[in-house]
Amino acid sequence: MIVQNLLRIGHLAGAAVLLACTGCTASSTITPGMANSLPDASLGQTDAFSSNIENYLLRPADKLSVLVFREEQLSIPDISISTEGRISIPLVGPIQAAGMSIGELEVEIERLYNARYLREADVAVNVVEYASHIVTVEGAVKKPGMFTFRPGTRLTGGLSLAEGPVREADIRQVAVFRDTAEGTLIAKFDYAQVRAGLMLDPVLLPGDRIVVGTDNLSQGWQDLLRALPAFAIFTQI
Repeated sequence: MIVQNLLRIGHLAGAAVLLACTGCTASSTITPGMANSLPDASLGQTDAFSSNIENYLLRPADKLSVLVFREEQLSIPDISISTEGRISIPLVGPIQAAGMSIGELEVEIERLYNARYLREADVAVNVVEYASHIVTVEGAVKKPGMFTFRPGTRLTGGLSLAEGPVREADIRQVAVFRDTAEGTLIAKFDYAQVRAGLMLDPVLLPGDRIVVGTDNLSQGWQDLLRALPAFAIFTQI
C-alpha cells in the first residue's frame, strides 16, 4: 500500500513541480516586503488556508456561557455541548446548539424564552473553550502533546503550543495529517519558509496531527514524506 502511494505521489510531485515552477523562480528573487498569503484555488489550497472565524459553527464538546440580561437565575456561566450537539437551558430544556453560529443560537434562545416566559429576552452566548478543537503535535518539538486551539489558528500557532521545534529539528520536514470522510490527507511544509512568509501557513482543523521531522515515524512514512513536494498541497494517501 505504501509503495503504491509512493508511486502515485511521485507522479503528483512531478505535476506539482510544473505547477509551482513559477513560484520557485519567484522565491529566488524575493525582495523584502509583504508576503502574498492568498491561497491558490488551482492547487486546492482554498479550504485549508482560509480562516472563517466569523462564521464559526459550534461543535459537540465546545463550552459556552449563556447570559440572559436582567435574568440572573436563567444565566449559565459554563455549559458543554453534548455529544448529541445539545445544551439544556433553564425553563426551556434541551435545544440543538451544534451546527449553529453563536448569533443563531442567541436568536433561538431568545425566541424560545419570548414564546412562553419573557418579554424581549436579551441573550448573549460566548465560547468559554473550544474543547472540540484538539491538535496533536509530535516529533522534534520541545513539548509534544495534545492541545486545544482557537478556530483560525494556523500551523505556526499549533507549533507554538508545543513551544516550537527543538534546535536539532529538521524544520524542512513538517507534515500535517488530516482525517476526512474521503480518507487521510497529508501535506508537507518547510517551516523556515512558512516563518519567512514564503509559504502559506495552513489553518488547523480539529483532529489535525502535526509531525516535525521524521525520526519518530516508520520507514514507510519517512519515505512517503520525502516523496511529497513541500508545496503546501494536501494529498490523499
